Amino acid sequence: MALISAESKGVFVIAVTPFKDDGALDRDSIDRMVDFYAEKGADGLTILGMMGEAPKLTQEESIEVTRRTMARAGGRPVVVGVSAPGLAAIGELTKAVMDLGAAGVMVAPPPALRTDDQIVGYYRDVVETVGETVPIVLQDFPLSTGVQISTKTLGTIFEAMPSIVMLKHEDWPGLQKISDLRRAEAGGRRRVSILCGNAGVFLPEEMQRGADGAMTGFAYPEMMVDVVRLSNEARHDAAQDVFDAYLPLVRYEQQPGIGLAVRKYVLAKRGAIASAAQRRPGAPLNAAAVAEVEKLIARQTRKLEALG
Repeated sequence: MALISAESKGVFVIAVTPFKDDGALDRDSIDRMVDFYAEKGADGLTILGMMGEAPKLTQEESIEVTRRTMARAGGRPVVVGVSAPGLAAIGELTKAVMDLGAAGVMVAPPPALRTDDQIVGYYRDVVETVGETVPIVLQDFPLSTGVQISTKTLGTIFEAMPSIVMLKHEDWPGLQKISDLRRAEAGGRRRVSILCGNAGVFLPEEMQRGADGAMTGFAYPEMMVDVVRLSNEARHDAAQDVFDAYLPLVRYEQQPGIGLAVRKYVLAKRGAIASAAQRRPGAPLNAAAVAEVEKLIARQTRKLEALG
């Protein structure tokens, strides 16, 4: 399987981890989910991310999810989240998933980092731990990690560590960061791939600022595929029209605390997974929330029909 690189583009869907109602891994639903994402046009997958409930898995389960996904991916690149409190765990899981054929690994900074020097030093340690031949995605998600990484610090990291080939951009507000990174590249700094998260809430604007695509997990991945494609064709109004049809559900899914429950409910409704269950702690949607989601889906369907 090909490795990710600074030229990687498109939609890498952040995959959920399917569980049975009793909390056990649902291996059959992993197969169904991978097929679903492929049918909707995903260019690649990212597994064991924050919305993949990675901290709730054992190391053995993480490797099993990777093995099962890789076997079903049909050659599509699979990035594996390996973030952990300690470097030893990152190194162990990275070796295991790269041996299975992963396209690269994603690492978020631990919350303890506070200074630019600490951030740069941490990623230098990560590269040393996993090896310079392993492609790395730097996950910049300060709303979750609490770690603020400036554009200048990102530039220092990119220049010093060539194996960090991709930025998962989830800063908020962060559109100017994309513009600044691309401007620096025009001035001679090496290129990195920029794929954006936050459920695609700002995807049309991010594409126009110079992003290469999306790396996030909205339950309708075809929206992201269409927006990225239309943006690359410079059909920005058409991209915005598609995005607008899905926006109410995108917004609803962004609610802290229940976003994953919404995403899994919709994926189960669409047949991508058998159950919307999360591994505990994690609660399903209540009846009122289900009614709201169903109403949003119905409105979304009517808007898409109007677009033709």
